[in-house]
Amino acid sequence: MTQRDTNLTDPLPLAQALIRAPSVTPRDEGALDTLQSALSGLGFTCQRMPFGEVDNLYARLGTAEPVFCFAGHTDVVPAGQEAAWSAGPFAGEVHGEALIGRGAVDMKGAIAAFVAATARYLDVQGKPAGSIAFLITGDEEGPAINGTKKMLQALDAQGERFSHCLVGEPTNRTVLGDMVKIGRRGSLNGVITVTGRQGHVAYPDRAINPIPALMAVLAALTARRLDEGNAHFQPSNLEVTSVDVGNPAHNVIPGEARAKFNIRFNTEQDGEALKSWINDEIAKVQQGFAGAISADLTVTGDAFQTAEGPFTALLADAIHARTGIAPELSTSGGTSDARFIKDYAPVAEFGLVGASMHQIDEQTPVADIKVLTEVYHDILMRYFEVFA
Repeated sequence: MTQRDTNLTDPLPLAQALIRAPSVTPRDEGALDTLQSALSGLGFTCQRMPFGEVDNLYARLGTAEPVFCFAGHTDVVPAGQEAAWSAGPFAGEVHGEALIGRGAVDMKGAIAAFVAATARYLDVQGKPAGSIAFLITGDEEGPAINGTKKMLQALDAQGERFSHCLVGEPTNRTVLGDMVKIGRRGSLNGVITVTGRQGHVAYPDRAINPIPALMAVLAALTARRLDEGNAHFQPSNLEVTSVDVGNPAHNVIPGEARAKFNIRFNTEQDGEALKSWINDEIAKVQQGFAGAISADLTVTGDAFQTAEGPFTALLADAIHARTGIAPELSTSGGTSDARFIKDYAPVAEFGLVGASMHQIDEQTPVADIKVLTEVYHDILMRYFEVFA
């Protein structure tokens, strides 16, 4: 795609071109080349930032502050059963009024709207009284190790700074404009392994059964009500997701038992404090148990909330102006790369309607991409009026 020959103010052609790159994590398949070509055509200075097997793109137009950053990802989840799609998952076809394809919603459609909104802004206003940046990763749907987190660390070391950031995740539930995410719950993954000694059930004195100890730990963890939530977050919850022994026999005491769990927690909790509590409960059960209990605990992101103020008000006003809807400022849902960005700048999320993301026939009305472009354009217009 040769830019600026293409009319970049229309988001549809770019959205289709991005979908046609089958960029299933960690592959790129030309998606970032397509995006870089578009941004270079608009005058952005582009920097590829590969880490491991993942490629990423940072682009910036301008050198002054404030710096408004669009953030997102070009990687997508696998298509699944391709034969079940009504159009090829990587064909980028419009059927009726809808653009169909993997990433149409999550989130190549939003990235195309980022670019189209920026092109419109530049056509109307010229270069901003500040800077516009794009922070685009190829590792959001995967482990999120070699993407946004490492990009931010490297850019910070280079002296890059962001004033505010908007992530294009598909935040809306049923209609474009109904929800902006201004925070996210934290997430802790846990694996508890109890090691005993295998033996015959008729001779329990010669064995160490790990199952009662595992049950005791899980009982202690699930008995606690973590909190009642707060004005912006629902209560934190711990969910046991797997209990495995791997023992097909009735007359054998197993040598090992394992459980997995996840905690989604709000700002009333802290990831490190939760880890300490879990280890304390394990230590209580360990007393008097002849075997060994270990825990692998990983906090993939702490809870955060962007304070309501001029930035969130600006977003809400722009959305209302273009959609007629006053959006809910929410912290619901899972995690996103906003959990990394919040350490560097105030961040919020707004994109397309997420009902079909990750599904067969992922799709979005073309009209929604066009309205989203109008919203993003309005945000840029308002942003540099308020913060420059």
